[in-house]
Formats: sequence, C-alpha cells, structure tokens
Amino acid sequence: MLSEKSTPVVRTTLPAVGAAIGDITELFYAKLFEAHPELLRDLFNRGNQAAGTQRQALAGSIAAFATHLLEHPDTRPDAMLRRIAHKHASLGVAPAQYDVVHRHLFAAIVEVLGDAVTPEVAAAWDEVYWLMANALIALEEGLYAEQGCLAGGTWRDWEVVDRTEETGDVTSFLLRPVGEGARPLPFRAGQYVSVQVELADGARQIRQYSLVGATDAVVRQIGVKREPGGEVSNHLHDHVGIGDTLRVSAPFGDLVPTGDLADRPVLLASAGIGVTPMLSLLHELAGRDHQRPVLVVHGDRSPAHHALRAEQTALVGKLADGTATYFYEQQATATDRTGLVDLDDTEVPAGTVAYLCGPLPFMRAVRAQLLAKGVPAADIHYEVFGPDLWIAG
Repeated sequence: MLSEKSTPVVRTTLPAVGAAIGDITELFYAKLFEAHPELLRDLFNRGNQAAGTQRQALAGSIAAFATHLLEHPDTRPDAMLRRIAHKHASLGVAPAQYDVVHRHLFAAIVEVLGDAVTPEVAAAWDEVYWLMANALIALEEGLYAEQGCLAGGTWRDWEVVDRTEETGDVTSFLLRPVGEGARPLPFRAGQYVSVQVELADGARQIRQYSLVGATDAVVRQIGVKREPGGEVSNHLHDHVGIGDTLRVSAPFGDLVPTGDLADRPVLLASAGIGVTPMLSLLHELAGRDHQRPVLVVHGDRSPAHHALRAEQTALVGKLADGTATYFYEQQATATDRTGLVDLDDTEVPAGTVAYLCGPLPFMRAVRAQLLAKGVPAADIHYEVFGPDLWIAG
C-alpha cells in the first residue's frame, strides 16, 4: 500500500510522469547499457531494444502499477506482477539487479523532469518503485524456490536429440537434459523455457519458447519460428542440429490450467506460432480425460503455414467433447473457414475459461468477442510472446 504521505504526491504528478515516461525509459536504457553493456549483450533482447518495444512495456508496467496503487489501494495487481516475475525468473534476474535499475531509472527521471522532481516527489516515486520491485523480488524468489535453486538462474545444458521442419518457417527441437540419469521436473501445461545461445559476436542472447508436449515428458519439445532479422531464431534454424547442446532454463509462465478446470468448458484460441502452448494444454486436457466441451480455434495464413496441425487435430480427437475450427487467410480446405478468426457465430458455453496466444491484435479481437458473449474478463487468460505491450496499451 502506498503511504498516506506519498499518495497525493503520486496522484498529482502521475499525469506529468505518464506523459514523459517514454522519454524517461528511453534515457534509462541508454544510461543502463552505457554503464553495463553486458546486460544488453547477455540479458536483454537486442531486437526488442532496437524496435523500442521493451521501452514501451516498461513504461506501461510502471504507469499501470502506479495507477493501480491510487485506484485500488487495498489490493496489488498480482496478475501483472506474476507475468513479469515469470519472465524475469526465466532470464535469471537477481535481486541485486533491481538496485542497478533503480539507480539509472531515477537518474533518467531527474534528467527528463528537471526541477519538477523535488525531494518530496522523488521520495514518493521511490516508494512506488520499491513497492513494485520488492513485490517482484518476492515472487521471483518463490519461483526459484519451486525449481530448487537460488535466485539468479536455473540454467542447465540440454542436448538436441532431434529436429523436425514443421513448416517453411517453423522447426521443432527435441531436447534432453545432459547428464547420466538426468530427469527434469515436470512443467505446467502452457509454460515456456528460455533458451540461451552464443552468437557470432560473442553475445549470449536469450529467447523464450513454449513447451509443446506432455508435462511429464523426459524429452522436451519447443517450436521455433524463424523471425525476419531474429538473432536467436535464425541461429537455431541455421546452426543447431542433432547432438548440439543448448543452455535452457527451468519452465516458467502463468498461462496454466486453473484449479477448477475439470468442471468447466475450455476455449483454446491461437494464431500462428501461438499454437505451441495450446499443444501442451491439449495434452493436459486429454491426460485428465476432460469431459466438458473444449473448443479449439486457430488462425493462420494457410494450412501449409499451420505448424503442428496434425498433432493439434489428433489431440482434439482424443477429447470426450472436443471441436477444432481452423481459419485460414488463404487456401482454406472444404472443412476449414476462410478469413481471420471470428467467434461471432460460435456458441461459447456458459462458464467457459479461455486461453489465448498469438499476435496482440488477434488476442485483443478474440477477447472482445468473448467479453461480448458474457465470458468474464477474469476467465480470459493470455500469453504475449515478447514484451507485454497489452499492458502498455
């Protein structure tokens, strides 16, 4: 809870801070990487930094957190914080790094806002920062403890035991932990791992990829889409094959089945490479012998671009009451639908819990359709690949 002393100061200054937050975060990252170039080389996604999406996500999360403190002083935005904490834990973020961020962020605030940052204003926003930072540190320490490791990383070596070209731009990699008798802990359906690779310039860049198969599998599967200009995805496609070793984190992510899922209808909506977490969710539902309706909806450019379609269709067929509808912008077959995903004429049973993954415009459109059909916002869960610009928007 924000203190009584700081609340009116934050309320008064939030519009000015919010208006300048883009400039503040841009300057913050410039200062941070000048002082700590290793963070850009080995921790932060260089592609997101170049595109400015990481700055947008940071600005959005700070503004959202401060707004929540003012509008809902007796609660904490745990859904937003959990999503950030899972991403941080997958990267190996350590508590000491919050001090580094604090130093450069507040230097940027002072430089951008100038004389407006009085000691009183600085103290109030310092309180906002540490409320958010300490909440994240606590959540991340809990996530590390669940994996049986200390804060700061869960990395281990995994061997590539097979790779399959699923489509022209999606490749599946099968991974097994290195070591005699090594066996990973089960993951939760819908979770992802971070993969760290060493690039030609010596940078160790990290990206997240959803786990595709059953949660108790010893051999893990990830699906990697080749992104135009993507440093890690292109490296994996072009240079990583059977017998190679990758550094992989423990599984993280909060797009996971809720406790009461057995009693509820489920909707799984994906587009493009967003299909990958849906596969593990389907494995979970089939393994549970889920009896309630499961509606599977996927959108893609064409059947040829639909990665893992055969496996997705087979898993739906194992469900007691599963239905799959595929939407393609081009070359739809007689059993598919042409165009973008549209749920307007789809009956969504009462009590449905929905899981979404795909491009942000797709998820926003599907969420709006589900809300119009009476699905509560709390029952619509999503996963954003990359910086969470949903918060920023």
